[in-house]
Amino acid sequence: MTDVIGTLAAVASSSLGGVSIGVTRFVVGATDPITLGAFRFGIGSIVLLPCAWATRRRWPSASHMPAILLLGLLYFALFPILFNASLARTSAARGALALSTLPLLTMLVGAMLRVERLTKLKTAGVLLATAGVAVALLTDLVGAPPGAWRGDLLMVAAALCMALYSIWSRPLMREYGTMVYTAVAMTVGAIALSAVAAVTGGFAATVTFGSAQWSAIGFLGLFGGAITFLLWSYALEKTTPTRVAISVTVNPIVTSVFAAYVLSEPVTMNLLVGFFFIATGIVVASGERKAVLEG
Repeated sequence: MTDVIGTLAAVASSSLGGVSIGVTRFVVGATDPITLGAFRFGIGSIVLLPCAWATRRRWPSASHMPAILLLGLLYFALFPILFNASLARTSAARGALALSTLPLLTMLVGAMLRVERLTKLKTAGVLLATAGVAVALLTDLVGAPPGAWRGDLLMVAAALCMALYSIWSRPLMREYGTMVYTAVAMTVGAIALSAVAAVTGGFAATVTFGSAQWSAIGFLGLFGGAITFLLWSYALEKTTPTRVAISVTVNPIVTSVFAAYVLSEPVTMNLLVGFFFIATGIVVASGERKAVLEG
């Protein structure tokens, strides 16, 4: 039952993440990746910190703070920079598909770190899903933005950050609870991004923001920041990182629908075929009955 709850939380997080990709694609042109990340996680941390305090759970000890600081910088500073920079260079649908490499990266990283055995079944799934990404991204060059492959690679790098965070964070989430751990880690990233944005003059762009831009940033802070990542962390606390990562396959569907209706981005056959191969590959790769990736 715990695994089911964790999986449902992960699916909800990925669904919100899919909408967030479309919203980020909409607003990123009005600012820069670092400043947008500062707003997203700054608002998110402001929401989560009082909630974490209200739980009356133990706060991280001094011995664990260096690890939490590094993980916070990895996921809530480096990840949003790569994520936002990607969506400034590629379409929302392609970005979501590139992010769908997350389950495969999680399995590969788990094998490299010797916390998960990479079986023949998993290898077959990796190859099948990788072929799906190739179909979706490499054959859809006509309708892609110029230099979209650069954005695709940046999103894969962002997915790698998520994979590492998912594997390394799980013991700390169990130690301190989802709310406290996520609030502290997100605050670390928000402070780092805000400092860089302030030094580089990133906040100056806000003078040109209209109601649409501020509404998008508000959504990214509350739903795309606080709620999405709290649900993701809660899922990691309840079930294995691989099972959580598999939920990201709903991301391209939500993003494609949002992008089609809001951003007028076409939903091409290449994207649909690519998603089919990715989803099939992930189902094959996670085919063992017993999960072997434990934090």
